[in-house]
Amino acid sequence: MARRRFSVRDIDEILAYWHQTGSIQSTATSLGVHRGTVRKYIQLAKDRGFLPGAPPPAQGWAAFIRETVPQLVGRTNPSEAMKRVALFHQAIEEGLTQTNAATVWQRLRDEQGLKTSLTSFYRYIHQHFPQGLKGQGTTVRREEPTPGSVAEVDYGLLGMWPDPTSGRMRRLYIFIMVLGYSRHMFVLVTPHLDQKSWVKAHVLAFDFFGGVPTRVVLDNLKTGVLKADLYDPQFNRGYAELAKYYGFLIDPARARKPKDKPQVERMVSYARASFWKGRSFGSLEEINTSARQWCLEVAGQRVHGTTGKRPHQEFLAVEQQVLGFLPKEPFQVTTWTRAKVGRDCHIQVDRALYSIPYQYVGKTLEVRLTDHLVECFQGEELVKVHLREAPRGRSTRLEDYPQEKAQVLKEKPQWCRERAKSLGPQVSWVVESLLEQPTQYRLRQARGVLRLSERYGQDRLDAACGRAKAFGDPSYRTIKGILEKGLERQLAFPPAPRPLGGAYLHGATALLSSGWVPGEDRHE
Repeated sequence: MARRRFSVRDIDEILAYWHQTGSIQSTATSLGVHRGTVRKYIQLAKDRGFLPGAPPPAQGWAAFIRETVPQLVGRTNPSEAMKRVALFHQAIEEGLTQTNAATVWQRLRDEQGLKTSLTSFYRYIHQHFPQGLKGQGTTVRREEPTPGSVAEVDYGLLGMWPDPTSGRMRRLYIFIMVLGYSRHMFVLVTPHLDQKSWVKAHVLAFDFFGGVPTRVVLDNLKTGVLKADLYDPQFNRGYAELAKYYGFLIDPARARKPKDKPQVERMVSYARASFWKGRSFGSLEEINTSARQWCLEVAGQRVHGTTGKRPHQEFLAVEQQVLGFLPKEPFQVTTWTRAKVGRDCHIQVDRALYSIPYQYVGKTLEVRLTDHLVECFQGEELVKVHLREAPRGRSTRLEDYPQEKAQVLKEKPQWCRERAKSLGPQVSWVVESLLEQPTQYRLRQARGVLRLSERYGQDRLDAACGRAKAFGDPSYRTIKGILEKGLERQLAFPPAPRPLGGAYLHGATALLSSGWVPGEDRHE
């Protein structure tokens, strides 16, 4: 167990209580300290003659304690500590030009043998080099914002919520926007921290206030700011569209600088304690309805510690009238993301596939998602637009493939039939014959026959198909062989075979009973 350290105030209470009661036991019990501790400090008073019933020290117990217990002011005598530090005055002056006071003390202690505490060292710096104590000087208060000039935004974890629909615990987040002048706030509870929720929260906040502030100060979240930079930040394109539509300026706070948005900085913990803890809700809609009511009736009616006024009343009286006007049409919430074009000429966005022209294979595009469209950009150039598909869906345009690749996909049975009709009646007959059987290799043969027109021409192909038809073999290899040997212009029909003899139609029994011998001439 750690040993308790007593301050001047603690000892002041012990001596004052003892001096009035005269009882060590009563003092120890009332103040919750050990009797030995009480005896230790009252002995100092007894040695100076300050007994119960006698007058206390004229300068007061606190001054008496500082005089008699110097270790409470410094672990060593202040004058001795200052003398030790003064030996390093020149080194301290040089060190403060290069680094901070704590680093100077650490280096002097480790490298040059300085024997004093950091507190005493700071005291010396404060007396001789006040400019060396960065962050411990005078605080300059910022001017109070003018009405309608600024709103501050913060986003944080609210807590876990037992969802009655699914029966599972859900993590909920809270979005807060505070108007800088009146301190009136808007609260939205959401289960997501994605870009769409971020933009939607701003839209609902502006509707709640009935207007738009001139400037919005926000943290460097990826939903709003892609790259944090004091002079040249890069904003998320969806959030930039929102700012342009409503006409406000985006002012990202500096990284790890909570004082850049002081009005909203502690509001997440305030809302969590005042609105959320100890309450139960049946649905997300009920949560947000109660959150709006809390903003108006609880947070809006409290007397603010800085302004001394009630935020909601000050908002209605002054700030609401000077906010920017809301657009007539509601903002269409969009989401921006990035996707790389694969070798199959597709990108994957929100678990769906969309084709992109093959010239962009391997490149990363920026994709704008609305409720109905998917728009793909390279920089400011619009590359492709698709209707939005459901998850696991696919939207493919054949023109996005190279011509030789797309041709294979285009050549379906119906396309083959229509193409064959345009090449001639004999070609059409051959293709129809091939496609009568629903097999994939027959479709490949039909495609192959049609491609022969590209090499041999329409007329020769139609003639070759006619010759193959006459021979009863309308296959791809037969037609190709006819064209390669130039036989398509020869006789289309083969000569009829010469009959070998008359047919004997009386049956085998009659034939054998007649005594006829194979090879013998039956004619008389």
